[in-house]
Amino acid sequence: MNALKRIFGGDTRQFGMIIALVALVLFFQIFTGGKVLTPTNMINLFNGNSYILVLAIGMVLVIIAGHIDLSVGSVAAAVGIVVAIAMRDWGIPWYLGILLGLVLGAAIGAWQGFWVAYVGIPAFIVTLAGMLLFRGANQFVGKSLTVPVPDEFRVMGAGFLPEIGDFARYNAPTVILGFLLIAVVVFLEFRSRRIEARTGATPDPLWIPVTRLVLLAGAVLYVTWLFSTGRYGTSFPVSGLILVGLVAVYVFITSKTVLGRHVYAVGGNRHAAELSGVQSKKVNFLVMMNMSILAALAGMMFVARSTSSGPADGVGWELDAIAAVFIGGAAVSGGVGTVIGSIVGGLVMAVLNNGLQLLSVGSDMQSIIKGLVLLIAVAIDVYNKSQGRRSIIGMLTNGLRSNQPATAQKETVKTSEIITPAEPAESPK
Repeated sequence: MNALKRIFGGDTRQFGMIIALVALVLFFQIFTGGKVLTPTNMINLFNGNSYILVLAIGMVLVIIAGHIDLSVGSVAAAVGIVVAIAMRDWGIPWYLGILLGLVLGAAIGAWQGFWVAYVGIPAFIVTLAGMLLFRGANQFVGKSLTVPVPDEFRVMGAGFLPEIGDFARYNAPTVILGFLLIAVVVFLEFRSRRIEARTGATPDPLWIPVTRLVLLAGAVLYVTWLFSTGRYGTSFPVSGLILVGLVAVYVFITSKTVLGRHVYAVGGNRHAAELSGVQSKKVNFLVMMNMSILAALAGMMFVARSTSSGPADGVGWELDAIAAVFIGGAAVSGGVGTVIGSIVGGLVMAVLNNGLQLLSVGSDMQSIIKGLVLLIAVAIDVYNKSQGRRSIIGMLTNGLRSNQPATAQKETVKTSEIITPAEPAESPK
C-alpha cells in the first residue's frame, strides 16, 4: 500500500471505488466463465451505457451545486420524440435534427433554471414537475407510438470507428486512438513535472512517474485490444468518442475555469460564495440549463442506438444518473464531487448490471442489489466525513491532483474552507 501511495499520491483509501470496480470485473469474470472481459461484451457494455454516463456528467454539476434533477429521463424522451418526428415528417437532415435537439434541451433547461435560480423554487420541486410535464409531452407529441430515425442519425448511438485496411485483424482507428491517449497521458505527466520544477517544488523521484505511466499505459493498451479485436465492423463506439470528448471538456471546466470553481463554491456555502462575489443565481441557472442540454444529447444517443423513439424512453434514467454520481463520491449536501468520480460510479453500476445479467439474476434481485450498493456507498462517504476523513471523491482525486499546481488543487475545496462569513474581505487562500 505504501508503494501505491507513493506512485499515485495521497492516502491509500483513495483507491476505494476504483478497487471496487476492478473487484467487480474480476468477480464476474470468474463466475461467468470469462464472459465479461471479451471484446463483444465490453463493446456492448460501453455502447449500452454511454447515455447514462453522459447524464452523470451533467448530474454531478447539479449535485455539486446543491440541487437534484428528476426530469432528465423525461427531457431526454421528449427531445428524442420531437427530433425523430422532425426528421421523419419535416424532412430535415440528421445534423439539423441533432442541432434542433440541443436547442430544445437548452430551452427546457432555461425554463427550469429560471424557476430554480430566479424564482427560488427548490430544484427538487421544479424538476419533479418537469418530469411529469415532459413525460406527458413525449406521449402527447408521439401519440404513444414509436418513430423510426434515419440511418445517418443512428451512427451517433450505434456507430463504430470505421475499418481501414487489414491491420493484422485489428481496427486501425481504435489502435491509433489508444496510442494517442497514451501520448496525452505521458505529455501531461512530464508537463506537470516541468511546472513543479519552475515553481520550485521538489518533484517525485523519476521511478514514481515512470511506474505510474507504465501502469496506466498497460491499462489503456488492454482496453484498446478489447475494443479493436471484436468481430469485423465493430470497434470503439462513436457514442464512446462523444463521451470521452465530454469528459475532457467538463474536467477542464470544473478544474480550470472560474465557472467550475463557482459551482463548487455555491454548493459548499452559497452565502459565503455570494459574499466573495459569486453570482449564485447565474451559476444555478447555467447548471440547470447544462443538465437539460446533456439530457437532450443522451436522449438522441439512445434513440440513435435503438433506431426509434418511443413512449418508454427515459424511464428511470434519472435514478441511474443520480446513483452513479453518489456512488462516485459526490456529497449529498453539495460542494463535493468530480466528473471522473461520476464516470467511475457509472461504470460500477454498468458492470454490476452486466454481470448480474450474465449470471441470469432476475430483475427483482438486480434492483435490490443496486439499491444496497448505493446505500452502502453513501453511508461510507457520510461516515468518513463524520470521522473527519476525506470523502470518497477526495480520496479518488487527490493523487491525480497532487502533482498539479496549487491553484488546480482547489477543485473540491468548499467555499466555507476558503472564506468564512466573518472574513468577507479576504481572498481565497
